Amino acid sequence: MKFFVDTAEIDAIKELHALGMVDGVTTNPSLIAKSGRDILEVTKEICDLVDGPVSAEVVALDADTMLAEGRKLAKIADNIAVKVPLTWAGLQTCKTLSEEGTMVNVTLCFSANQALLAAKAGATFISPFIGRLDDINIDGLELIEDIRTIYDNYGFETQILAASIRSANHMSDCAKIGADVATAPPNVIKGMANHVLTDKGLAGFMADVEKAGIKIL
Repeated sequence: MKFFVDTAEIDAIKELHALGMVDGVTTNPSLIAKSGRDILEVTKEICDLVDGPVSAEVVALDADTMLAEGRKLAKIADNIAVKVPLTWAGLQTCKTLSEEGTMVNVTLCFSANQALLAAKAGATFISPFIGRLDDINIDGLELIEDIRTIYDNYGFETQILAASIRSANHMSDCAKIGADVATAPPNVIKGMANHVLTDKGLAGFMADVEKAGIKIL
């Protein structure tokens, strides 16, 4: 499973990228706003830093303006994936951009029917939101399973990009289900290394090291 990091913070991307933990980056208007940077400037910097897809989201709601924004974003770099919402206008934009050779990430997916439409429209990625479904007592992981089944049934090439990930368990569960990609905040990806038994074992080792006076350097 590929790891995309869900942030617009350059330092966080650099840290994970140095360890080979970044296969791509996803951004959105909220993340750009948190960074305090100009959207075109920060997106270009991210594209220069990573080789994989970098999702940059349109802000318009109508198809014509979405398309114009998407074409402008696509000019930033060859690894841009234009991010559009899963609305009818977003699907229209997805179809046109895909036919023009631009990667498209269709976001805010909450049903298998929506994912099917996105695949038919030629989406490169479909972004089902796990955490937001969990928030309303619907199992977001079941949506990943349903989309995986549908896409495999018909050979759709659209990649499942699990989004709105809140925990390390979400990451491993998505990997077991067969999501192609999972995008998560830096703290969630780093948190995957944590386990209480690792901490307990390390504490025991260090106590023995101190007691025995073991030194390597």
